[in-house]
Amino acid sequence: MEPFIVSARKYRPETFEDVVGQGAITKTLENAIKSNHLAQALLFTGPRGVGKTTCARILAKKINHESGVYDPDEDFAFNIFELDAASNNGVDQIRSIVDQVRIPPQVGKYKVYIIDEVHMLSNAAFNAFLKTLEEPPAHAIFILATTEKHKIIPTILSRCQIFDFKRITVSAMREHLKRIAVKEGINAEEDALQIIAQKADGALRDSLSIFDRVVSFSGKELTVKAVTENLNVLDRETYFRVTDLLLENNIPQLLVDYDVIMAKGFDGQHFISGLASHFRDLMVGKDERTIVLLEVGEQTKVKYVEQARKVDFDFLRKSIEIANQADFNYRSSRNQRLLIELTLMQLASITTDGEKKNDVKYIIPATQFEQATPSVIPPSNNDIIEENKKVLTTSHKVESDPILKEESSSYSTSDAAVNTSNKETGKEKAKVELIKSTPTEIISDSLEEKRKALFEKAKGKVSGLSIQGIEAKKTHIAQQQGKKVHHDQLPEDPFTQEELNVVWTKYVEHLQERGQQILASIINADQPILKETTINLRFPNQSMKEDLEKSQGQILEYLKRELNNYLIDFEIAVDKSITKKYVYTDQDKFSKLVEKNPAVDLLRRTFDLDF
Repeated sequence: MEPFIVSARKYRPETFEDVVGQGAITKTLENAIKSNHLAQALLFTGPRGVGKTTCARILAKKINHESGVYDPDEDFAFNIFELDAASNNGVDQIRSIVDQVRIPPQVGKYKVYIIDEVHMLSNAAFNAFLKTLEEPPAHAIFILATTEKHKIIPTILSRCQIFDFKRITVSAMREHLKRIAVKEGINAEEDALQIIAQKADGALRDSLSIFDRVVSFSGKELTVKAVTENLNVLDRETYFRVTDLLLENNIPQLLVDYDVIMAKGFDGQHFISGLASHFRDLMVGKDERTIVLLEVGEQTKVKYVEQARKVDFDFLRKSIEIANQADFNYRSSRNQRLLIELTLMQLASITTDGEKKNDVKYIIPATQFEQATPSVIPPSNNDIIEENKKVLTTSHKVESDPILKEESSSYSTSDAAVNTSNKETGKEKAKVELIKSTPTEIISDSLEEKRKALFEKAKGKVSGLSIQGIEAKKTHIAQQQGKKVHHDQLPEDPFTQEELNVVWTKYVEHLQERGQQILASIINADQPILKETTINLRFPNQSMKEDLEKSQGQILEYLKRELNNYLIDFEIAVDKSITKKYVYTDQDKFSKLVEKNPAVDLLRRTFDLDF
């Protein structure tokens, strides 16, 4: 089995005539070689995949042919030096080139140095290259290639003859792919190659890579369906269908189709930007002089001309404006799907006849689509029951109103025919049975009761800004003031010192559980002393007293609630004679034991213990 060679390498141009889309540059280089006006430093710049390195290699081979007749099989590899500046961007690599330049070629006339991605060189490397680039030996030619010319320092640009490579047009790329497909024996549709060329975005190398991928997927038959499925792009038929629905003002079907598009994994912004481009192509297709601007196949061009006849310029102008605005707001939108759906509704409402038809934000009311045939979705049993309730309520109103009763009689024949045709289904039988078994009086009474309850519930509510609301607020405040508990009615149960100690310890544990260790240590510094309803507290310093005073409100609230006595109060004083409780470490504890009993230290040394 022969190894596979990608098309980008297999069909790489060997002569200037094979280069696609760069006729002006290749013609200039050929004339420069013939007239011996070739500069010694050239800069090839342009997008990726447009032929910069390919032209550099062709030029390097062609200038070494003394006879002037180009032979692609003749090899001058010893005279061509390629350097990738992305991985060799230091001063040492440039100095190595400078040393090699001095040696003349052994075969041929010129030594050609091709430096690819030259913008990746460091500033020091550029500076080391300046003198050699300005005055190279007569046998040396430098060809620099880059995709980012603005990153090259001006002193280098001024020493080079610059050739700007342009993007490959879609038509030129499509024709090149068509020639390759014929050579490979692939039956390719023109529209399929058109999609590949558009997806490549001006880079011929990318188009060949995409071509190989799609051929691997579809085989020898390259169709539009295979390309769109493999590349996950929206085909033009989708936009033709969406435009037809917009002209028909069919909003329900538009939303259904957009849901299908989203289910396939397409991005909403990609869809709306593609729709705006479709409107642009329709505008171009309205005039025979601008049809040539359509970068599509002949069959698709006919479709654009046919659909362009159905729309007017005013619709296309408004549609492009709305679609572009949605494309601009897409990234900043919180609900991106809703934004696209509203945009489709606005687009479908442009051609409607109404009082607000000139408003671009106008949307056709949903009531206009009530009679439209919905998608066939089987109703659930709950939907049938709710529908029957509505029917029964309506029939009750009709029976009570002679005018409605007379109007409804004209529809009785058609309704009977519909019921006869559907009575074979199980759901319709359930509907008929429910109508027979449910009395209209029960449903009517139930509805009336609910209306009355709702009215009674809302009857007492008033607005807060109205006069009635202000009066109601004053009345409420007065009633609440009457419910206030006076101080002489609060509990004053007696309690003992022991009960206070229990509650005090409980509160300390409560603070420790909540992580308030500092306040807990302050409260636990001394035991409280009860005198009638006053709790005396003494602290060894002023800071502890101030810290407790900041939190005495929450402490008193807890004590009053637990002891059921609201006369409790604090009397806090500073007494420096109080010994502060410290937290001892293990070393402190051992030292205390040694002070009380020196034999403990003897025991530690005898058994070689830590302490």
